[in-house]
Amino acid sequence: MAETAAGSPDSVGHGAAQPPPVDEAASLDLLTTGDLQVEGRLVAASNATLYCTISAGGRQAGCVYKPVAGERPLWDFPDGTLAGRELAAYLMSRAAGWDVVPPTVYREGPFGPGMCQLWIDADESVDLVEFARSGDDPRLRQLAVFDAVVNNADRKIGHLLPTPAGHLYGCDHGVCFGPEYKLRTVLWQWRGKKLTPAALAALRVSRELLTTGGLAAELAQWLTPTEIAATRRRVELLLARKIHPSPPTDWPAVPWPPV
Repeated sequence: MAETAAGSPDSVGHGAAQPPPVDEAASLDLLTTGDLQVEGRLVAASNATLYCTISAGGRQAGCVYKPVAGERPLWDFPDGTLAGRELAAYLMSRAAGWDVVPPTVYREGPFGPGMCQLWIDADESVDLVEFARSGDDPRLRQLAVFDAVVNNADRKIGHLLPTPAGHLYGCDHGVCFGPEYKLRTVLWQWRGKKLTPAALAALRVSRELLTTGGLAAELAQWLTPTEIAATRRRVELLLARKIHPSPPTDWPAVPWPPV
């Protein structure tokens, strides 16, 4: 799902994060009920990742379909499925107002059940390598905090999807929510710096939803109780320290390849 392009990071802008450019409810309905047609495979992905068109009632969109049958077992993620973790990341993003994961559902497809996520056309004028190195873009910074919450073990440059409308999405969240600290990302430029008011506000909402709201029950369909408890602890730790986390000392800090 990741696209790379050339250009200047200034074309994205460094102001406040923009509202998501898609109609969330309509997109979820289309992804859930539409007819899924496989158009091709994204060959750079390590697991089966298919580009599809989805259509219903005169509406059509591109999407990514990752069937569970195409997943390779991972020793450090023995429970659940990668598709389920992708959906869990979307549920966390939507419920707490992070709005950094494209609309995602779990549904039956041509190769069995799996994750189906709206395709996002990234801004082709953006040089993603330069963009990822930016230290003053609030959207990247908010995404870095979200990754700390979900314990993203694979945030690559190619997973960044800045849109022409100015919003930033991230994709590929199949290796998130591990109970041990495994944050591996290209976004370490804020390590040790104070969290922004926007990040603290989203963290407080996340804590409330994970503690007394219905988010924990939603996540329980896809994650283990241990993983949900660990997510809650990460949120509480970020709120207590009020700083961006530092790289782990016993785990590679940057994914390979980073792009």
